[in-house]
Formats: sequence, C-alpha cells, structure tokens
Amino acid sequence: MKIRKAVFPVAGLGTRVLPATKAMPKEMLTIVDRPLIQYVVDEAKEAGIEHFIFVTGRNKGMIEDHFDRQFELDATLKGRNKTAEMEMLARDQPEAGAMSFTRQQAPHGLGHAVWCARDIVGNEPFAVVLPDELVLNSPGCLAQMIAAAEKLGDKANVVAVEQVPTHLTHNYGICGVGARNGNMFEIDGMVEKPPQGTAPSTLSISGRYILQPEIFKILETQERGAGGEIQLTDAMIGLSKTQKFYGVEFEGERHDCGSKAGFLRANIAFAMQRPDLRDELRATMERYLAQ
Repeated sequence: MKIRKAVFPVAGLGTRVLPATKAMPKEMLTIVDRPLIQYVVDEAKEAGIEHFIFVTGRNKGMIEDHFDRQFELDATLKGRNKTAEMEMLARDQPEAGAMSFTRQQAPHGLGHAVWCARDIVGNEPFAVVLPDELVLNSPGCLAQMIAAAEKLGDKANVVAVEQVPTHLTHNYGICGVGARNGNMFEIDGMVEKPPQGTAPSTLSISGRYILQPEIFKILETQERGAGGEIQLTDAMIGLSKTQKFYGVEFEGERHDCGSKAGFLRANIAFAMQRPDLRDELRATMERYLAQ
C-alpha cells in the first residue's frame, strides 16, 4: 500500500533547550527563518505524504495556528503588495483536511504518542517523523526511505539509521546488521539504549520510521521500558518477531535540534545553503573565529 500518512509526535516539553521552550513549543523554534515543524512537514510533502497527523499536548496550539490561514496577515500583505511573501505563505499552506491533531494527555513516551494516532492512521502503513531531528539533503530522508520500502514490498518496516561513536551507543536505540544490499540491510535485532560495551553495532535508529499498522496492537499492551516510558523501539522489537525490519543508511547530514549545540549547528548548516545569507554568515564566523 502507498504510504500516505505521517505521524509527528509534538507533545514533548523540550526540556533540553529551556528556557526557550518554557512558553513556546520546541517545534516552533526557528532554523534560520522557518520553524522546525515546517522543515519536517516539507520533507514529508516531498516524500508524497498526503495526511499529516500531529500528536500534541498542552500549550501546543501555536503549531496548529502556524498551519492555519491568518486572514489579517493575508490582507495586510496584499495591501502592501508583498507578493513574494504571499506566494511563500501560499506554498506552505496545507490543503483543507490534510492535517489532523490529537492529544497525548500524559508524557508516557514516544511509543505511547504513536499509539495515540491509531484511529487516524487506521489499517495502513505509515511514517513517523520526529520533528526535532532535521536531515539536510535532497532528496530528503523520508523520500529515501519510502523509495526503499517500495522496493521491499508489503509488510516491510523501515527505519533510518546512522553511525554513532562506539562510546555513545548507550544513548540510542541500536540495531543489529543482517544481510546487506547497498545502503539497506535486514535488521536482525534491536535494543534500546544498551549498556556500554553490549551494543550489537554502531548503527543508531534515527528519528524516521515506516511502520506497519500491526504496531498499534503491540503498543496497546507495551510495558514501560528505558526511562520508565513506553518505548517505540521495544514495540518494534515485538513486531520484528512476525515482520521484517530493514535499516536504511540515509544520505544527508542529521541535526539534533533538541539540544542547544545541535540547534546552533543546524542554524549554521541551513543558513550556509542559502545564497542570500551564506557570504555574510561566513564573514561573520571568520571574524569571531579570529578572536
């Protein structure tokens, strides 16, 4: 089946970047001049996603407002002949009915957040996209994964993976490596945050997933795991007993915007891709580096 829907878990508190996220959703923090959530929605659009499902929490109304029409702004821009700005906003505007919002009413973990979207997803494969992880590449990470999933056929689960240093494997979900075909391989085991020295590889599970709907039944009764939360990786381990999982080493530069250092690096990386900004930014960085 075509992968038409993507789930965006956006209920997190963003504690790693406080105090910026005390009153503002972390997903609305800007990388250059666009909020994080816009980047991942654009990535999903490029990959052919038609329905965008946001699992939200308290104080996340700003995300819904961002994707809504603002008639006062439209009228002001039109009155001032701001044609370029009007065209930009029109490109970002989703079609009516293309977005759904549901609540995760308590912080029970990523697995629980995905489970909250079960009725909207229904009985079809779907993507999960973590909005605080950006991948700088064209085509985007999710488009690469969907292309891989289409080659694999029905009932294939696909996760994005990347290499991490050995001494940091205990901070990630890590997968074991089976039969390989280019940048894609069969996953022969997964473990969430393994103790140091026990990881089956140095390939970490990144914030992009393509999952079959059977994951919801497992999540419904999934016990709490690492951090006392319902972990998506634990449910994936359960599903792997009856369905195959594949890893895709994606092309691109991943940025963890949930950390302060990662957020700053992402701003630099994305700004340097902009012809209207790169020269001035480079000159500014050279001046500071010379101090």
